[in-house]
Order: sequence, then C-alpha cells, then structure tokens
Amino acid sequence: MDDCSPDQTKEVAKTFADPRIQYIRNEPNLGHLRNYNKGISLAKGKYVWLISADDRLRRNYTLERYVRVLEDNESVGYAFCPGVGLFEDQETRIINTHGPRDWIKNGRAFLAELLNSNSVVAASGLARKACYERVSYFPTDMPWGGDWFLWCAFALHYDVAYLAEPLVNYRTHQLSMTTFYTTKDPGTCTKDDMLLYWRIKRLADEAGAGAVVQRCRHMIGYRYAHNSLTNVPDSAASLLTVTEAESQIKANAEDATDEKLILARLHACLGDREFWKENFETASHSYRLALHYDPYHSRAWIKLLLSRGRHFGLFFRRIITGARNRVSI
Repeated sequence: MDDCSPDQTKEVAKTFADPRIQYIRNEPNLGHLRNYNKGISLAKGKYVWLISADDRLRRNYTLERYVRVLEDNESVGYAFCPGVGLFEDQETRIINTHGPRDWIKNGRAFLAELLNSNSVVAASGLARKACYERVSYFPTDMPWGGDWFLWCAFALHYDVAYLAEPLVNYRTHQLSMTTFYTTKDPGTCTKDDMLLYWRIKRLADEAGAGAVVQRCRHMIGYRYAHNSLTNVPDSAASLLTVTEAESQIKANAEDATDEKLILARLHACLGDREFWKENFETASHSYRLALHYDPYHSRAWIKLLLSRGRHFGLFFRRIITGARNRVSI
C-alpha cells in the first residue's frame, strides 16, 4: 500500500518476483488510518498483519509461529509479542513484554490489563480478518489511538495469544507518527485516550461485559483526574479544570447513573492525589464528593476514614501499597 509516497516505492516493488505481492498506490494520499482500512478491505487472506515501512520481522520463522497459534486456537482473535527498538539500524531495548512465557488469555481478562495502557506494539499484532469484519476497522477519528482501540475491541469478543520471544523490530526516529504526536500534538493523544475509554465502555455495555464497563468507568475518572490541573512538564495531557472535566463526563455519560458513578471515580482519584501530597483536608473533601455521587463506593469510605487519620492514615496506606507491590512483583 503506497500512500502517495514521493520516493521510488513503485520501482522497488517491481523488483519482487513473487506473484503474491500486489502494489497499490493511493491518489491522493489517504492518511495512515484510511490507508490501513483500504488495505484490510482488499486483503484476501485469513489473517492480516500491518507492517509499516519502517518496521520489520526479526526472525524467518516469525509468521509461522503466529499462524500456528491461531490455527490451533480458533477462539484467539489476535496474537502479539514484545518488540525490540531499532534506532539507526541498531537494536536498543525490548518494548512491552508480558512475561517470559507464551500464553493464551481470556480476551476480557486481558482487556482489563490493556485498559491501563497500550501495551501491544503495533507492528507485533497479527489478527484474523474476521476481527475487522465482525468487530471494527480502524476508527478514522483516532489517529493516535486507533490501534489501541482495536486491540481492546477485539479482546471483547476473542481470546488473545502472546508469544514471549521478541519477533519484531519497532523503529524509532524523528519522522515517525509516534514521535510527531507525542512531541508536536500531545492534545490528540489525550483526546484519543478519552475517546477510547468512552467507546470501549459502550461496546462492553452492548456485549454485556459488566466488569469491563466498571473498569472503563474507573479509568475515565482516573484519566480526567490526571488531566485536571496536572502540573507535569512536557505532559501529554491537555490540562482541564475539574469543572471542565465534570462537564465532559456529563456530556458523554449514558445516563444519570453512569454519570454519577464516573463522577464518583473522578473525585476519588482527585482525593488520592491530594492525600499523597498530604493535603488531608482537601483529600477528605474529594472523598466526600465521591461518596455523594456513589454512597456504595466502599474504597472511598475507607480512604475518607484514613484521610481523617492524617499521618497515621498515610502510614497505613503506605504499608498496604507496599504489600500490594510486593505481591505483584
């Protein structure tokens, strides 16, 4: 798929004698998401793997390993692996590892993890074409988070396979889209992140995945809390006031109940931020607001009591947090 490139792509493509290779040039330029969707719609195979011009496979057996796990497990919608960074043709570091062993997970269980951040290297994902046809193609209004959205949406309906060996290279350079959006247009990153949570929540609701809906509500509240009055240099967040965050939640919530539950998570997360800064009175106020919107938010009740304990509560929460971290390690 040549998206109207100004170089010698056509001439290079002609040098490959393999009849399976098709060269298609777009006139005019479609942009990366529409180009992906066009290529996927034209693909005749059972599986689709999007490899950008600056990425590559690391092993001759990469494709064989992927296809084998999908052929042997019909419930799996896509497979992925860690990537190895590539800078000026030198391998750098392993990116997005999910452990030292291969695994297959229930898609919705993996989705609960994936909602924390996009931990699937784009170049490492091989999906069934049926995933695109039955679930979704790339959303053209999400230039930064379109691939993350698809990994989440596919996981709602299919299991996911992970190959522990890093089988792809992910090239980093100044002209990559990742570099552009994170350094030149961070507002798009934040917009896409929020769109993802709202859309996955709606899809999960339609699919009857209540646990995923709950997780999305928490992440929406958490992200808005993070983006509200965050004073982090070079942050990708578009800063909002708390009032603006509340307005966006009210505008996007499904109904009054959905609105209250998300507002409760927003204020609980704001309370956490103030608590760890030892602003105990402000933290208590935020936890009370959370309980105003959701009186059954048990964690907010506990955190409210601990905030009233001030430094004793801080000491206690540090012990609990440390214990959790040791268990996760």
